[in-house]
Amino acid sequence: MQNRRHFIGTLSRIAAATALLVAGTQAYAADTIKVGILHSLSGTMAISETSLKDVALMTIDEINANGGVMGKKLEPVVVDPASNWPLFAEKARGLIAQDKVAVVFGCWTSVSRKSVLPVFKELNSLLFYPVQYEGEELEKNVFYTGAAPNQQAIPAVEYLMSKDGGGAKRFVLLGTDYVYPRTTNKILRAFLKSKGVKDSDIEEVYTPFGHSDYQTIVANIKKFAAGGKTAVISTINGDSNVPFYKELGNAGLKATDVPVVAFSVGEEELRGVDAKPLVGHLAAWNYFESIKNPVNADFIKKWKAYAVAKKLPNAATVVTNDPMEATYVGIHMWAQAVEKAKSTDTNKVIAAMAGQTFKAPSGYTLTMDATNHHLHKPVFIGEIRPDGQFNVVWKTPGPVRANPWSPYIPGNEGKQKL
Repeated sequence: MQNRRHFIGTLSRIAAATALLVAGTQAYAADTIKVGILHSLSGTMAISETSLKDVALMTIDEINANGGVMGKKLEPVVVDPASNWPLFAEKARGLIAQDKVAVVFGCWTSVSRKSVLPVFKELNSLLFYPVQYEGEELEKNVFYTGAAPNQQAIPAVEYLMSKDGGGAKRFVLLGTDYVYPRTTNKILRAFLKSKGVKDSDIEEVYTPFGHSDYQTIVANIKKFAAGGKTAVISTINGDSNVPFYKELGNAGLKATDVPVVAFSVGEEELRGVDAKPLVGHLAAWNYFESIKNPVNADFIKKWKAYAVAKKLPNAATVVTNDPMEATYVGIHMWAQAVEKAKSTDTNKVIAAMAGQTFKAPSGYTLTMDATNHHLHKPVFIGEIRPDGQFNVVWKTPGPVRANPWSPYIPGNEGKQKL
């Protein structure tokens, strides 16, 4: 009997201790705000997206070191959708419904963004999307911190047509076969037509994700260029950029003959390429690592120190790029909006995001538009240098307001607001 009482007493003490432990764990969980990071860490897009996951973690560490958000630490939940577009939706649902994250920072390709959109709408959660894209979309549950076409694609083509940009008369629109390149090229075709460029002076070519044999395509570009001053607009995404640029070098196609302007190639993608044969080719972005100002110097210094501290692969050669800057700005703006709203509630944060500002590494104070969920951003065109960095050869006088719905597509008039 005594043994039984002793056993029950012991059980009671264990139960009480367990209850305290659970309560403590719950209290600890309530002291953090979970945030989701949804980027491909494997597959064809890992070359571009892995650094966005890492810079997101760096930004979260920075915010936590400064007291967190509403006095709570941010707790990142990282998942790998592995360059698999349907898996993005599945992983997004898990982050929101199971992990109970307050916000998700992620996606690169438009096909991954389109895949997750229904999930964010259904569950009324928030996605911050950090990459330039084709526009033709405006969603209450998304904040777009990359460029719309009028903040990248259109200015780049205008530059190529100008005297300074080489006065191109013929254009090869070369992209990966999915929604972003096809829609961007639809907009560019309409824009070029408005400038008097004939259909016969525009060549459109698409390759699948992960494509690696560009010999025939580059040979055809050379032939097409014999018909007049030609430029290539590249919307190739992911690791296919490496064999494409290698083939340009092999074929001796120099920027002085046929300039290539890329919308998805930055410092990170050029880390895997001998950049010397590519000198003079172009990229259009809203930020380059080579931009000189104190905010950027601090951003680069923090990133390099973080890479070394966390023993990231090739930590000694890490670079910053445009989508990394857009990720950094987006996370800070979301944190500011939560502080303003005094809540992580989606609708309250959406209201508080309108008009948020942040002094960005680009050297400009960026503003979140009050009506269209896009940032006002400067536009830069950079020439590739032998070290894989860029010399800025053209820029806008200041930040440009996004037109998510291109005026070159009929029926888009009056669609610029949510």
